[in-house]
Amino acid sequence: MIFTRLACCFFVIFGFSTSVLNAQDELKKPNIIFYLSDDQDKLDFGVYGNPKVETSNVDLLASQGIKLTNFYTGQAICAPSRSQIFTGMYPVKNGCMANHIGVKPDIKSITSLLKESGYEVVLAGKSHVKPNKVFNWTHYFPKVNNRFLPLDEIDNYLRNVKKPFCLIIASDYPHGPFPKTPNYSKSDIYKLPYDPSYIGNHKPGYYQNIKDDNDQLGKVLNMVDKYGHYDNSMFIYASDHGLSGKWGLSEQGLQVPFIVRWPGKINANSSSNTLLTLVDVLPTILDITETKTPAHIDGKSFLKTLSGIDTEIHEYIFGVATKQNIRECKIFPSRMARDKRYKLIRNFNSIDVVDLNLGDNPYINKFAKMSAESFPNVPYEELYDLEKDPYQKVNLINNNKYKNIRNRLSSALENWMINQGDFVLDNPISIIKPTLHPLDKNSKWNKVSEDLLGKLNDDDYVKLHY
Repeated sequence: MIFTRLACCFFVIFGFSTSVLNAQDELKKPNIIFYLSDDQDKLDFGVYGNPKVETSNVDLLASQGIKLTNFYTGQAICAPSRSQIFTGMYPVKNGCMANHIGVKPDIKSITSLLKESGYEVVLAGKSHVKPNKVFNWTHYFPKVNNRFLPLDEIDNYLRNVKKPFCLIIASDYPHGPFPKTPNYSKSDIYKLPYDPSYIGNHKPGYYQNIKDDNDQLGKVLNMVDKYGHYDNSMFIYASDHGLSGKWGLSEQGLQVPFIVRWPGKINANSSSNTLLTLVDVLPTILDITETKTPAHIDGKSFLKTLSGIDTEIHEYIFGVATKQNIRECKIFPSRMARDKRYKLIRNFNSIDVVDLNLGDNPYINKFAKMSAESFPNVPYEELYDLEKDPYQKVNLINNNKYKNIRNRLSSALENWMINQGDFVLDNPISIIKPTLHPLDKNSKWNKVSEDLLGKLNDDDYVKLHY
């Protein structure tokens, strides 16, 4: 009887102590906090060279961690960029190859993968990803008044959380609308090196939105410190894509700021020029949290880069552009392959090749020709030396000195498109079924001639997952 009681006590105590140890181990796991701004050029940050813009809190993060200077999105549009981050896959493979389109319904995203490792996965602010089945957040805190970060909800969460967490804070700023009476004027605007003569009317309001977002970031950083999450949290700051090159494949659209702070793990005030892309974010987070990385994803972990090891992750990275499912929509698909120095772009419905791609449907043909004519100066292929020409001013595609480079990048692009299952390979003027902004319907943003109104049928669209 005495033995039985002692044994019971032993098992109760042992079980309790094991449970306590497991809980302690859980709490030692690193947290992930990812702050994502919306529509902000890499060059519109103090730490990336803009002396006039107010990004003091972003600059502070960079001084405490690492600044990555060669980081890209695979598509310069909101939904595709975010879907890349959360799936580790490029747009065509994950299914979100145009704005406002969801990913394929059978994908395992950051939510399900991290939950398997005991993490809460929380989204606060802007979503712009779907379906909910794939992005099944532990908690979702929506924007306040459809604009502002839910700071009270974030504060409450950080104050009370008891489990390891990945908190994604997605700002609506500096995305428009821009305030009509900002605290900036045109004289306050930094002239960007790729277009020093141009300062748009929106720029003062854009700068105001940047400042307002910087203020929101400062409040979040104070919460992280106040509730004791500073030391055990990797804090990531990035933008989804650039504003100046939105929708296209220019450096201004694809290049993004990317800053990471992780006390004790990342050297303060460091930087790296390693070539990286947003599909690398998920495998890196999975690596940090000791979560198994699915074999089929496109991205690669850059944990070594963050640790200060100078190693190249990619020989090539890739990009996608479409003018469909956006305002003033057109049939104009483009794809890009680049290495650290050279970039190749292929525009599949450019004016110099459109006649080669026409089919039997006269309405699709007319839409295709109208689309090509909207970009009369854009050729089928473009090749740039980004070391000498960082803003893509001189197309080298017909320069024989670069023939081998062209062939090498062309082969890399075609192999990647095959791997992605890219429908443009079979039909360069494939029409994406719209969720917004149809080609053949009049709207505020799209005017259609009478002879083309309502002329497209379901069978005219490429068969995708939605």
